[in-house]
Amino acid sequence: MSFEDEDDESGPLRRCAVTRERLPKERMIRFVVAPDGRIVPDLAAKLPGRGIWLSALRDVVETARTRGVFAKVARAPVLVPADLVVVLQSLLARRIGEHLGLARRAGQAVCGFAKVREWIDADRAALVLQAADGSAEERARCLGNSLVPALAPLDGATLGAVFGRGYVVHVAVAPGGLADIVRIETERLAGLEQDGRRGESAQCGRAGRLPGGDAGRDDERKQGG
Repeated sequence: MSFEDEDDESGPLRRCAVTRERLPKERMIRFVVAPDGRIVPDLAAKLPGRGIWLSALRDVVETARTRGVFAKVARAPVLVPADLVVVLQSLLARRIGEHLGLARRAGQAVCGFAKVREWIDADRAALVLQAADGSAEERARCLGNSLVPALAPLDGATLGAVFGRGYVVHVAVAPGGLADIVRIETERLAGLEQDGRRGESAQCGRAGRLPGGDAGRDDERKQGG
């Protein structure tokens, strides 16, 4: 198997180098081989060169890392980080935070119980992000009977950093491309954290911490948010 044997990188589907299954690229992660032979994650799928695609699942990534899949596909020696899954989790969490920050600056995201409830009631929220380490009762109370998708990819300190606060439990994001990216990256992160099990993992994912993340607080109102 070589790069030339793989499908052209066009269209909505990609073939996983481990499972050989063709899936929407939003459910996969692209890797490229750097000039020095390092395997580099390409989450935005924009780096030059032929990509190596894997399903965004922990067991698939670990299989590729431990069984020499990257070298087989590249037909060349490569350097694969031993902590590749951890690296991917960190990069995805950072990417979620960055796009959430873009949404905030564009007026497409708000935080705090009252504002999020206002957006939900006004049908302005495409999705709600809640702190993975926040109070389950408080999270449920904010959502009420709403059918808006609720995701929990980050802890409250990380969400707070996006909004310039110490701790945030509730965030609402308006419909649009930024909300779509946050949802896709949250689903990919959940796949890497749940040992290949999807289902509810995207809705109740564990905290993906960025540098400086903090856990343990469960009520953003204690921090003024």
